[in-house]
Amino acid sequence: MKREISVQNLRFGMFVAELDRPWTETPFMFQGFVLTNEKQIEALKQYCKKVYVDSEKSTVPLDREPKPAGAGAAASSGPSVLASIAQKVVYKERASIDAELPRARKAQAKMQFVLQDALEAVSAGNALDAPRVRDAASSIVASVVRNPDAMLLLAQLKEQGEAMLDRAVGVSLYMISFGRFLQLPRDRLDLLGMLGLLQDVGKVRLPSALLEKKGALSAAEIELCRKHVDHSVTILGETPGLPPELSALAALHHERLDGSGYPKGLKGVEIGLFGSIAGLVDCFDAMMHQRPYGEVLSPSNALNQIYKWRGELFDGPLVEQFIQCIGAFPVGSLVELNSGEIGVVIAQNQVRRLQPRVMVVLDVQGNPLRPQKILDLVKEPMIDPETPYRIKRTLEKGSVPVDPNEFFL
Repeated sequence: MKREISVQNLRFGMFVAELDRPWTETPFMFQGFVLTNEKQIEALKQYCKKVYVDSEKSTVPLDREPKPAGAGAAASSGPSVLASIAQKVVYKERASIDAELPRARKAQAKMQFVLQDALEAVSAGNALDAPRVRDAASSIVASVVRNPDAMLLLAQLKEQGEAMLDRAVGVSLYMISFGRFLQLPRDRLDLLGMLGLLQDVGKVRLPSALLEKKGALSAAEIELCRKHVDHSVTILGETPGLPPELSALAALHHERLDGSGYPKGLKGVEIGLFGSIAGLVDCFDAMMHQRPYGEVLSPSNALNQIYKWRGELFDGPLVEQFIQCIGAFPVGSLVELNSGEIGVVIAQNQVRRLQPRVMVVLDVQGNPLRPQKILDLVKEPMIDPETPYRIKRTLEKGSVPVDPNEFFL
């Protein structure tokens, strides 16, 4: 179903099916596309007054009045934290996802084991083994540098384990991958990886009943939860062998651009590049996990929510770069195709991120496919002689009976 939308009310995830003028009078190469970046929206504003959005092909719901795409960005003031990047390194994919998966699986298992030991040591009042954690984190970074899709796929599709452990590994992987996308030097990727793994280590000093509570938290409980930041800073500051700046950086992942965060209510560039990355990634990852104060979102819907907060809670240009990094259909996403089949995004296409590589795991009737079907959407595979395959929408994890271990691990 198509709906008329003012160009002032466009947002990421909408599928623009028609314009209010012929396509040949615009710079767009394709007739019909999903909005994924600010340049597309600005071009539409320049050439059109309204467009027609296809709700079935959009990855965001159209049943509410959308927030204008530029509204959040206008709230931001001052330079972006991206301006602080002084040195950049161009990374090239050095391994295919198929070749990297075995090495990524080994590095992930090593990290899980080492981090579990570290959390248990801290919980018992002992110091974590910094050299072991650094070595395990370095193995993760090396895999991401070779090919980020392999590690992200494993992280998204692994069987759920202990919540804190899963969150730490997931946040670390996204932070490393984002740092790679921003072309940060290798030593900065190592620091981002360590930060993602350990910035929430202070939660081991909170009551387990509080961390496991299912319902909404009271004001007093929220304040107690916030103390985990101070605990993390103390634990990391007292641990020899860690990067010297790590404890200070761990204090930043709940600060927000507009000063509404904690513990210090820092604003804008006061949070810095790493603090801004940590807060953005932590929030994105949290929305895709079970929480007492919100529903579980699909990766695409989580990205859409982050985008609405740009210029308010998060640095606007940084948000846009993160969305470019992750893609409209993040690796590991469960997706429904326009054929009715269900698949898993297994790799990004670096040039056309709206056309990833998908493994089809369920047929139209919901039955497992064996062997699974691989679709590289950039090659425009066809359902029938007239209909190319497209991703219709992303699905929340667990919404359909797919066991990723059977297919990938």
